[in-house]
Amino acid sequence: MDPVIVAVFVLVYAGMVLGELPGLALDRTGIALLGAIAIVATDRLSLAAAWAAIDVPTIALLLGLMVISAQFRLGGFYTALTRRLGEGDHTPERLLALVVLAAGGLSAVLANDIVCLAMAPVLVEICARRRLDPVPYLLALACASNVGSAATLIGNPQNMLIGQSLRLSFAGYLGQGGVPALAGLVIVWAAIRWGYRGRWTGGGPVPDIQAPPFDRWQTLKGLVVVGAVMAAFLVAPWPREVVALTAAGVLLLSRRMASRDVLGLVDWQLLVLFAGLFVVNAALAESGFLGFLLTMFRMAGLDLANPAALFGVTAVLSNLVSNVPAVMLLLPGARHELAGPILALASTLAGNLLIVGSIANIIVVDQAARLGITIDWRTHARIGVPVTLLTLALAAGWLVIVS
Repeated sequence: MDPVIVAVFVLVYAGMVLGELPGLALDRTGIALLGAIAIVATDRLSLAAAWAAIDVPTIALLLGLMVISAQFRLGGFYTALTRRLGEGDHTPERLLALVVLAAGGLSAVLANDIVCLAMAPVLVEICARRRLDPVPYLLALACASNVGSAATLIGNPQNMLIGQSLRLSFAGYLGQGGVPALAGLVIVWAAIRWGYRGRWTGGGPVPDIQAPPFDRWQTLKGLVVVGAVMAAFLVAPWPREVVALTAAGVLLLSRRMASRDVLGLVDWQLLVLFAGLFVVNAALAESGFLGFLLTMFRMAGLDLANPAALFGVTAVLSNLVSNVPAVMLLLPGARHELAGPILALASTLAGNLLIVGSIANIIVVDQAARLGITIDWRTHARIGVPVTLLTLALAAGWLVIVS
């Protein structure tokens, strides 16, 4: 084993756990990029080998779907839909159900991070107008977006990676992930309704939310393109990354929506994080250290070839290093028939346990803080822990049934 590669791996994954390296202004993306640079600079991988280690189809799929989601955000679709949810004489429980369904449904088709980014501020505005406490609805947004994104292979970044790496059928996975995701949304609603029973009122001044105005034509164009993409994913033999990039290209051909604005909403940080981790993990596999880690897992009684062990390790590791790094680390040892659905469901549903478990959680908490609303880890955990445990148990049971 190469001590340099081992040291880089330990530092990078410690950074994934901590979210930073003490004393340095580096976030997870910066840490992953720095790790990749160290691998190349110390000649553990040549520049050509490092470039080849990056899974271009996965990056391309992510990029294409981010452009599609950006189209809806700039067209004001998310804002208009969220405000529409707040119209009418809904009870707090019914409004909660609408938020859960909207967040979960959108996250199954569009990137859940952008769904949370666009909906959270408008949701605060709606709650302020209705004199409701925004916290349960923001928690519903975060939890439902995670659960809903587990339904498909395009709902979140880790599912895209799993689908591309293991060449999973889009329709086949929908049958495996759709049922626990749909039932999981019911669990989210029930857990929050129980946790906040009789405590719905609250709120503060109505915030001034600056959001793109609703553009009917741009939204319609986006819906047509998304419909075509979903149909292609379900029945066409074309590579998903090519379909997504083609759809993005169609949307960029616009006379009114500047490509600079659309591409400005692409999460380039996430793409760089993926690229950096691809390089670090490739060096790790080549050095033999990854095989050593898998052997250590087996010696500890956690053979990743065992579905139950893989499910448990994925859930735990996703909360230690975040779900994308966890999936990247576990993919090489997960090759049995149910490996794809196990990785996708366990890593995604486990993201609700703690705030740092998923980027969607962090986005909602950060957006709330900007508007003067505090959601600390205890507040989140009171809902996140039961939702996580119940949805994981449900998913595990469902996988036993369909296996």
